[in-house]
Amino acid sequence: MPTALQHLRLAAVNIDGVLLNDTFSPVIRQVVLDRGGQYTAEVEHTLFSQPRTVAAQAFVQAAQLPLSPQEMVDAYFQERERYLAENPVRIEEGAEDLLILLRDLGLRLVCYGGLDRTHFERHLAPLAHLFDPPGYVCTDRFRPGIREITRDICGLDHDQVLFIDDVARFAEEARRLDVPFIGRPGEFEHGHQRALMKRAGVRHLVPTLRDIDEELLRTLDAEAAAGTCWGDVRPVPVAPDREGGPRG
Repeated sequence: MPTALQHLRLAAVNIDGVLLNDTFSPVIRQVVLDRGGQYTAEVEHTLFSQPRTVAAQAFVQAAQLPLSPQEMVDAYFQERERYLAENPVRIEEGAEDLLILLRDLGLRLVCYGGLDRTHFERHLAPLAHLFDPPGYVCTDRFRPGIREITRDICGLDHDQVLFIDDVARFAEEARRLDVPFIGRPGEFEHGHQRALMKRAGVRHLVPTLRDIDEELLRTLDAEAAAGTCWGDVRPVPVAPDREGGPRG
C-alpha cells in the first residue's frame, strides 16, 4: 500500500467523458450539422459545462440554428437515442484502476456530472462501491460546481480537492479558483477540448486514464501544498458568496 498523499483529501471525478465514454459531443455535432450549422470550437466552448437551459439557449445562438431552446433540447435527446443504439455508454478503460489508486493514496472519492443520479447508478454501478458519500453529485443547477463540491458538500478548501474533467470551461474555473486539476479531454476526432484546455493553461493533460499514475498524483499533491498547481498563474479574486461561470 503506497504512502498517503500529504495535502490533497478528495478526488472529484467527472462521469461523462472521463469515467464513461463521451456520448455527448458526437450527438451535439450531428444536431448542428443536420440543421445547417457549423460545429466550431466556439460553439463547443459555449455549450459545455453549462446548466441545460442555459446551454440550450447559448447553443442555438452560437450555432445560428433556427430552433427554440426547447426544440434544441428535444432534437438533442432524439438524436442521442439513435446514437446510443449503436454506441452504448461504457466504462472507460482504466477507470477502475484509477479509482483504486486514488483510494490507495488516501483520497476520498466523489463523482459528479450534469445528468441526474440515475445515470450514475445505471452506468457506474460496478464501481459505485469505490465512492464515498454522497457518491454522486448532479451539478446541473450549479455548474461547474467546484465551490459546491469542495466547500458546501465536502467541507474542504479548494486546494484540498483534485478535479479530473474533460471540459475546458471547467478547467478555466479551476484555474480561476487555483484548484488542482487534471485535464482528460475526450478522443472525439472533431472535438476541440484539448486545444481549448491548452489555451486555458492546463498544465496536466493526459490522453488516457492510465496516464494518471502515482507520480503525477504526488506531483499534484506537492503543487497543491505549495499553491503552484497553475504555475505562475495568479487566480482572479472571487467573491466569497458567488460561483464563477456556469458545465461535465
